[in-house]
Amino acid sequence: MAEPLKRRIGLGLLTAYGVGVMVGAGIYVLVGAVAAQAGIWAPLSFVLAGLIAAPTALSYSEFSTRLPEAAGEAAYVGVGLNNQALALLVGLAVVAAGTISAGAVLRGGVGYLTSAIDINPVLAILGLGGVLTAIAVFGALESLAVAAVFTAIELAGLGLVIWAGMSATPSADWVAPQPMVWSGVGLAAVLAFFAFIGFEDIVNMAEEVERPEYTLPRAILISLVVTSFIYALVTLATVRAVPLEALSQSSSPLALVWSTSRGGSADFLSGIAVFAALNGVLAQIVMASRVLFGLGKRTPALVVFRHASPRFGTPVLATLLIGAVVILAALFIPFAILAELTSSILLGVFVLVNLALIVQKRRAPEAPFKVPMAVPVVGFLLAAGALAVAIQGQL
Repeated sequence: MAEPLKRRIGLGLLTAYGVGVMVGAGIYVLVGAVAAQAGIWAPLSFVLAGLIAAPTALSYSEFSTRLPEAAGEAAYVGVGLNNQALALLVGLAVVAAGTISAGAVLRGGVGYLTSAIDINPVLAILGLGGVLTAIAVFGALESLAVAAVFTAIELAGLGLVIWAGMSATPSADWVAPQPMVWSGVGLAAVLAFFAFIGFEDIVNMAEEVERPEYTLPRAILISLVVTSFIYALVTLATVRAVPLEALSQSSSPLALVWSTSRGGSADFLSGIAVFAALNGVLAQIVMASRVLFGLGKRTPALVVFRHASPRFGTPVLATLLIGAVVILAALFIPFAILAELTSSILLGVFVLVNLALIVQKRRAPEAPFKVPMAVPVVGFLLAAGALAVAIQGQL
């Protein structure tokens, strides 16, 4: 019999994990790309991305109390739609999205690091990726504790950005804004959706959480609300302070806010952004390895990953594999492509999870945590619409 994972994680640490992976999953490196599409209306794109995510987050919350296990999305689709082949595909898609997004964030974080100190980016990716993989192997509680420290550091950095941007002299683009172009705002919202990746990671920690039926839905909803509020303020402060042309071309847009507003070096903010990136990478390595662990229960071909180390209580083989793929993705695939791929994969998963909950609620209405039927229906429609926009934008 396979060794079980250890249940040592409570609501506070799990919520910090959710906030950390979402904030670490792109806000430090994504604002410029979103502003390039939406102009000063970039804050609206982040709001739309949050609205796209919200109903699906509620659907995840209900499903997490029905099936509190690792490889959550695969379990939801497998049970809800009664299709184990589709469940396996969904599980592998989540693993792919996690590793691709971690590669994107690692690449972005190293961009901040190399802007602050003279270091070879390839060596930085290899070194940081290796250290984070080792932490993930060492233990879930330890990984989330490290992530919580990273989260506190990155939130302090975002607070400084908000203060600097809101106290700066408004840019010419802000004073005389161009008319809104809805197609640009919509495409930017799909890209901004990348920054909300993280709430779905929470459900995959189910087998290491104390009282999962109570803890999981609360952690999902609290982390989404907190992150949405932070994103709105950060993006507003950024497009208010920095000319759009400079913002869209910057590899470290939030550092640019500080140097534009306060003058002088923003190296300290680049350092904070590195911690934010490390947080996002660590969280995704932990999540994706748990999905492989959960898939090992459902798929004989992946049973090799259904083993937790008796010493560390973590799925070591799965963690090492995910860490290696993250490093390769960071080395060889451009950031924008990584972000677009991740968003498209997860939107497809969200479509299926919402559809599965619609079917499951009709089949078995009762659950420890329930949302109205309208929630997965709206979640399905929003995710499907956003997926269509994403696919059209990539053609």
